[in-house]
Amino acid sequence: MQIADNSAASFHYTLTNDAGEVLDSSDGREPLAYLHGAGNIVPGLEREMTGHSAGDKFVVDVEPEHGYGNYIDELVQVVPRKSFEGVADLAVGMQFQAQTQQGPIAVVVTEIEGEDVTVDGNHPLAGETLHFAVEIVEVREATDEEKQHGHVHGAGGHHH
Repeated sequence: MQIADNSAASFHYTLTNDAGEVLDSSDGREPLAYLHGAGNIVPGLEREMTGHSAGDKFVVDVEPEHGYGNYIDELVQVVPRKSFEGVADLAVGMQFQAQTQQGPIAVVVTEIEGEDVTVDGNHPLAGETLHFAVEIVEVREATDEEKQHGHVHGAGGHHH
């Protein structure tokens, strides 16, 4: 069976950046399971998975606009330290949820200078070209329940 919309697929992967550094991998873990066409994985990778079958091994390069998006300078802001009232040990790397006019977004503290705290709302991999080495493990028709829920259930997928 080939990967197509409404198929449940599982795959092993290694994700590297342009420098060849491993950013993430399923090595030593269960393969990642997803429902094809439901937006469970980055769009550029999902598009390249179409038509592949169990046993296929291939490499995919995903440009930022089809991965985690381009880096947006406007998502980096300096806010007053008092915005973090109740956080005793504010530190670089801490993550928070910020309320914006477009709704909530995750931000990470990137710098603290006196009373100024710089936060970045970009995904950590925004602006990066993603390099995936992929091995398809299994492809099957998704169950009605998986299609209804928009994700794979069971091993490597979502458990209710």
